[in-house]
Amino acid sequence: MLSRVAENIYWLARYLERAEDAARLINVTSNLLLDFPRTTRLDWDSLVTITGAESLFDEHYEQRNAENVLNFLCGDERYGGSIISALKAARENLRTTRDIMPREIWEELNTLYLDTEKQVEAGITSRKRDAFMKRIIRSCQTITGLIEGTLSYTQVHTFLMLGRNLERADMTTRIIDVRSANLLPRTPDDLTPFENLQWMSVLKSLTGYQMYRQQVRLRVSGPDVLRFLLQDEAFPRAVACCMAGLSYSLEHLPRHDDVQALVDKALSQLLHKDMETLAREPDLLHDYVDDLQITFNELHTAIAKHYFSGDYPLATSAA
Repeated sequence: MLSRVAENIYWLARYLERAEDAARLINVTSNLLLDFPRTTRLDWDSLVTITGAESLFDEHYEQRNAENVLNFLCGDERYGGSIISALKAARENLRTTRDIMPREIWEELNTLYLDTEKQVEAGITSRKRDAFMKRIIRSCQTITGLIEGTLSYTQVHTFLMLGRNLERADMTTRIIDVRSANLLPRTPDDLTPFENLQWMSVLKSLTGYQMYRQQVRLRVSGPDVLRFLLQDEAFPRAVACCMAGLSYSLEHLPRHDDVQALVDKALSQLLHKDMETLAREPDLLHDYVDDLQITFNELHTAIAKHYFSGDYPLATSAA
């Protein structure tokens, strides 16, 4: 497989995951805001903060209200992380690699993109929002299922897993970082109202609420949620599980030692981190999440350097 093909496959997975995660965030925020009084600090602008594209948003929109945020996250092609932009990029990456991917995957993604384009052009009203987000999520999950059920475990599958796991880990840390700014008390006497409800929204943003309750079997609390979403090695969207998946995939690629060493070091440090302390100290949690995101950027750079920097064939290897 040529390095340019590997890069297209890698970004296909990242963009698919990005579109699904954006839809999940919008969906759970819509439901959560119905349960909150208007006096609370939680609002649509927190979704802009999660994306890290605040300056781009403010450049093109005057207010961070529901309509503008939804337009930005769903249908604004000026933002590369919007649902329509992510699906368009994923479709293009898949179009150039159709000869090595099952036909059903292309058909599902192409249909999803065309339907999304029509819906965005027609406008996403509050009445259609829930159904639209569920459609995005369901189709992205269908594509994931098709990949797992029809794609051989070759290097194509390996690079898909690299992209998916890195994007998932990044989004999980972004959600934790922004939500924790509202959730965690700044002083021992500052007991944030609706704290448990907000931690539940963090779990639901990542479809982790049921798995959390099965494992923890206690009321939702900050330290337990952090342990589950950062350190659990069995939940697919937990950072530790994503990092372990990255390490496993890298074992099946040539020239993997340097990149895998970065992953294993970050995973070891993560598993030994004290979540109780992070849950009590918002600034410490924010700094640690920043460190994780810097690590993810370094991992992406290392993967690109080792596997996408030249148009040469990679050694054949099963994954």
